[in-house]
Amino acid sequence: MPQVSLVNVSKKYSGDVLAVNGFSLGIENGEFTVLLGPSGCGKSTTLRMIAGLEEVTEGEIFIGNKMTNDIPAKDRDIAMVFQNYALYPHMTVYENMAFGLKLRKYPKDEIDKRVKEAAEILSITRLLNRRPKEISGGEKQRVAVGRAIVRKPLVFLFDEPLSNLDAKLRGQMRTELNKLHKKLQSTMIYVTHDQVEAMTLGEKIVVMKDGCIQQVADPHTLYNEPVNQFVAGFIGTPPMNFINSRIIKKENRFYVDTGSFQIRIVDDMNSYIKDYLDKEVVFGIRPEDIYDKLFVSEAPPENIVRVNVDVVEPMGSEVYLYLESGQVSFVAKVSGQEQVEPGQDLEVVFDMSRAHFFDKNTEKTII
Repeated sequence: MPQVSLVNVSKKYSGDVLAVNGFSLGIENGEFTVLLGPSGCGKSTTLRMIAGLEEVTEGEIFIGNKMTNDIPAKDRDIAMVFQNYALYPHMTVYENMAFGLKLRKYPKDEIDKRVKEAAEILSITRLLNRRPKEISGGEKQRVAVGRAIVRKPLVFLFDEPLSNLDAKLRGQMRTELNKLHKKLQSTMIYVTHDQVEAMTLGEKIVVMKDGCIQQVADPHTLYNEPVNQFVAGFIGTPPMNFINSRIIKKENRFYVDTGSFQIRIVDDMNSYIKDYLDKEVVFGIRPEDIYDKLFVSEAPPENIVRVNVDVVEPMGSEVYLYLESGQVSFVAKVSGQEQVEPGQDLEVVFDMSRAHFFDKNTEKTII
């Protein structure tokens, strides 16, 4: 049986506001699972229902082999790390980490052992006698994680714990959390709206929208095989380009017609796309799958599109090019070594082996 199971879980607020709708998921022992989605999609509400901080309207939640719907939060054998650290300002780091164990009447020797072990794991031993105002934001977050570790819970819950940190610290803390999970081999459920956090931390990612699960998969599958247009657009930086198009046939070959240019579809996709002949579809292509023709040794002529550069965004090792061809606009991600200026004309190559197509009405993936 999975370590944590949610079976058809829903949460309604007053006024028939449905925050979570029919959520079913199994999380295995020792797995790092990430709930990912935009603000308001129900991910934090789901986490709070697992923690016992929100009541379940419908469905069942199991932790271990116990149904926990009616078990108080304090008795669920979980530990939660919040976005705002929630440290007691008048207590030292040691006292903050020990506080929960003192409330549970643990022996002093056991408390001291657990706090020092957790501090060693998180490299905060030197901070144990300081108060929260005397340490940095990243160090405060480590203390909050340490307070959870000393509990040795069945499940760790993280509610956007890195949101208050700057970009550099977020990167460092992601690495630390990865190391921590490997060291503890504990079950962890992590909520975020940041796809970079999700892709770098999660063994299993649950993409949510409007209270519903859209797709559950590992990072590689989410990126390469999204089940619908929402998932495809949510994963990847910059987001996937979506171009309203029509499938046509010329000289016994299938093409995607964007209204401004036509590109040949690779033969391997014919069996999937043939039912959409002369129909409207959404053509998807990631920015990193569009190349400057100057840097492509061999490019099929039917995959080359002439464009005008509208905006250039240098990102260091990469450059984002906002391109226009007729009435169609899209983004390409190219090497930072390329010297491209706004207003310049370019020829770009579409890697159609990496193309995606979506049903215009259902937004489900065709291929």
